[in-house]
Amino acid sequence: MAVSQTGIRRLPETLVNRIAAGEVVERPASAVKELVENAIDAGARRIDIATASGGRTLISVADDGRGMAPDDLPVAVERHATSKLPGDDLLNIQWLGFRGEALPSIGAVSRLNIVTREKAADSAAQLEVDAGKVGAVKPAAAGPGTRIEVRDLFYAVPARLKFLKTDRAEDLAVQEIVKRLAMAHAGIAFTLQQDGRTSFRADAVPDNLLNDPQDAQRPDLQRLGRLEQILGRDFADNSVAIRAEREGITLTGYAGLPTYNRGNAQHQYLFVNGRPVRDKLFVGAVKGAYADFLSHDRHPVVSLFLQVPAEQVDVNVHPAKAEVRFRDPGLVRGLIVGALRHALAEAGHRASSTVAQAALGALRPQSMPTMPLPFGTSGQSTFGGAGSSRWRGYDNLRPASVPGLAEAAALYNAPHGDFSGDMSAETDGLAPAARNEDAGAMANAGAIPLQSYPLGAARGQLHETYIVAQTADGIVIVDQHAAHERLVYERMKVNLEAGKVPRQALLLPEVVELTEAEASRLAARATELAELGLILEGFGAGAVVVREVPALLGDVAVQNLVRDLADAIAEYGNVLPLKEKLEEVCGTMACHGSVRAGRRLTLDEMNALLRQMEATPHSGQCNHGRPTYVELKLADIEKLFGRR
Repeated sequence: MAVSQTGIRRLPETLVNRIAAGEVVERPASAVKELVENAIDAGARRIDIATASGGRTLISVADDGRGMAPDDLPVAVERHATSKLPGDDLLNIQWLGFRGEALPSIGAVSRLNIVTREKAADSAAQLEVDAGKVGAVKPAAAGPGTRIEVRDLFYAVPARLKFLKTDRAEDLAVQEIVKRLAMAHAGIAFTLQQDGRTSFRADAVPDNLLNDPQDAQRPDLQRLGRLEQILGRDFADNSVAIRAEREGITLTGYAGLPTYNRGNAQHQYLFVNGRPVRDKLFVGAVKGAYADFLSHDRHPVVSLFLQVPAEQVDVNVHPAKAEVRFRDPGLVRGLIVGALRHALAEAGHRASSTVAQAALGALRPQSMPTMPLPFGTSGQSTFGGAGSSRWRGYDNLRPASVPGLAEAAALYNAPHGDFSGDMSAETDGLAPAARNEDAGAMANAGAIPLQSYPLGAARGQLHETYIVAQTADGIVIVDQHAAHERLVYERMKVNLEAGKVPRQALLLPEVVELTEAEASRLAARATELAELGLILEGFGAGAVVVREVPALLGDVAVQNLVRDLADAIAEYGNVLPLKEKLEEVCGTMACHGSVRAGRRLTLDEMNALLRQMEATPHSGQCNHGRPTYVELKLADIEKLFGRR
């Protein structure tokens, strides 16, 4: 009897595993991720990874973790076999891996070799899997821990090899995976060798560097040390610590200053319970937090770590476990936005040290001169000579040593003397500060010398655009328009938060048609929207009527605004986008209401601007993310003139 061509049959187990491998193992980096996560779950303190030909021909992951018993090896390569769900509770996942799919999926499409030994065992055990065919367990010689080798990845499914990128691209993807895992687990040492060359190494950061986790004012030095190993010293020097908690969810990490930014969002890292994830909610929250400080084509550098109770997050969304779902996404987004904005506000007028380094790089010639300079590097010159007292004491200064500037600014957070000027957006002029009888020191006895302030004493104005100030150990160059733009903008934001937003009544109320669910969500948030200046109410089953809009928005497209709000409330459960849009309008108004380049300022006006910058959050960058000032130390200037 012929078999029906439409009959339903069970697929062979090897074919099932190969199909599953398409979801779990998309490329060599995916295999590395799964194997390294298994090593972390096994309690490893050191993980060594090696690849060849981008991971096509070899992937090796060795750890010093707990290891496995010989009897566990055959079970470990079966689908959905795991030791990480002892209570079979998918709502309480405490491990990076839990699905039991990685080893069988990898073994189904490659030549897999596992050598493992428990710490208390006398010998190791070995198991080989070839394209899904499981061999017998054999004795082997190895130290405690596990070493897994994957050779000829995707040889069992040659079509998949055609979709891999170049070896270089695959190597970079592996590096990215290892770095992300290393960020989240600072107590583990990682090494990565690619084609025999060490491409990444991160030593374990000692646990004794950890500060009291209850002390919100002190950073987690262990985590910062690991981030410095991976992201570089510049990030460590130009970032602010993040620590916030709300309703059992804790956010920690570090966020780069706005002036320390990148051209893409690849340098944004989010970890949920130690798991690196990519989440559009996170990307949107970071963008919203930095909206005041960066233009749309620039992106901040952040590394944030969320600790969420297991029952409030679902990590079982995708086999690759790179996506998560939160029970209350609005709470998480609000926590991230609020924590980032608070930390950036505490940074005061601080700008990144890389601004000064970039300025010095632009000033230096592209190539060093081939003939000796007429002066040496020891400080001998026609002007002052070697050992001149005015050039002493700067040998150990790092270029633009910004850390500490915010702390110093805190001492001068209030305007000095009897300064009571108002640099509002409504006036074109700058109110004068207390009269400066001497550019170096105040005339009054006991007054603080102006050049002791973080941004120093104004010495002059260049091209009616740039203010030059002298500090105790260098100079500061300020872009007067960018600086005043930020001051005006921050004042407008304060006014926005202080009271009700001015509203503009529509001549004819506008009806916006929506789905019934969207209209219901908007009507439920009508009180909150009214506080932001938007007055609407339900209008039947699937529509709302808008009667008043925020006056700051001007001639706004009401239909588009309401629909965007409905989408935002559906996704995040809040109305933050409207606040962000109002702040964007404030930024535009501040730009037009600030002191323009080309206007000549008096010395008192310049000093007034400097003092307000010191007392104003975020004054280190304008509303578009450009720096408002550049600080150069004397040591840097001396190098430009060959005095060092």
